[in-house]
Amino acid sequence: MLPLVITGVSGVAGFNALHWFTARYAGRVVGVRPPATWRLTGPGIVAADTADRAALERLFSEHQFQAVLNTTGNCALKSCELDPEMSRRTNVVSAANVAALARRFGCRLVHLSSDLVFSGADPLTLPSPPSEREEGRVRGRYRETDPVDPVTVYGKTMAEGEGVVRVIDPGAAVLRISLPMGPSFNRHAGAIDWIGSRFRKGRPATLYFDEVRSCAYTDDLNRVFDLFLRNDWSGLYHLGGPRPLTLYQIAQVVNRVGGYDPHLLKGCPRREAGPIPPRVGNVSMDSDKLLTRLGYNPFRPWPAGEELVPTDRQWHFRRPQGEPGSYQWLVERLYRYSSSEVVGW
Repeated sequence: MLPLVITGVSGVAGFNALHWFTARYAGRVVGVRPPATWRLTGPGIVAADTADRAALERLFSEHQFQAVLNTTGNCALKSCELDPEMSRRTNVVSAANVAALARRFGCRLVHLSSDLVFSGADPLTLPSPPSEREEGRVRGRYRETDPVDPVTVYGKTMAEGEGVVRVIDPGAAVLRISLPMGPSFNRHAGAIDWIGSRFRKGRPATLYFDEVRSCAYTDDLNRVFDLFLRNDWSGLYHLGGPRPLTLYQIAQVVNRVGGYDPHLLKGCPRREAGPIPPRVGNVSMDSDKLLTRLGYNPFRPWPAGEELVPTDRQWHFRRPQGEPGSYQWLVERLYRYSSSEVVGW
């Protein structure tokens, strides 16, 4: 699998993968960032537009990569809605370029996609108890065999990107992930850092009671990426964590663990979010196919530790005596976990 190239290292999944793989294979990993992300620098990081086939081909020719972890994708939902061509260029054209060059140069290709290729059932129109309608638990548990039905431009282009990769390189692995829980390079991207950046600045953050995701620690995701890069497993796999949470619950965890003002967190149903961008419902994923392949569950529940799982909408207001509530604690518990926090898992 070496040398390895990781594309899209300005995103949370790619940024954390770059550091994880570089720590293990120093000098044998190249990270590709968009030219506009000029603040992201470091050993092995190069600037290239993956939608530019010629620029990407020069990079492949120079380094003679043996494997590609393609994490490129623009997940800014509103930006994608307002500029569908940009979304298609980033999420489809780039995917086609990477797949074509991986096939041409004989590289192992692992391509990342998203749970937002699904819509989640609309809890307002399906029969179910009121509590389940409110929390968006009607659908969820999506399997690889379920048809995609994206409601956003981002989701539609990611689904199209999956398709072109599988046509161009049938031996590739396409891995759908949800929210990768780890740090971002600029401290305000991704689920944890975007929410935390609002609270750090004393600004409110509004999250949804009925959008459900299967978040996973980036360290766990990286171990799975490593296995797929080392093996010739092909096809589509879901990499969803074992504890589905609503976006509101995720924000509750960030708020309390970070020690932020609990009044800054606001919540609402997704129907009150406005028309742009459309919001999904319960898009939690069933990862049984992956677990069967591996013979074990590679994912710890996020957050690690049952005491950090919200039990109601006021949970983040309750701060037990002695609980640290700080950015350092957030780093230690929400970006990663220690073995002591998953005893009995």
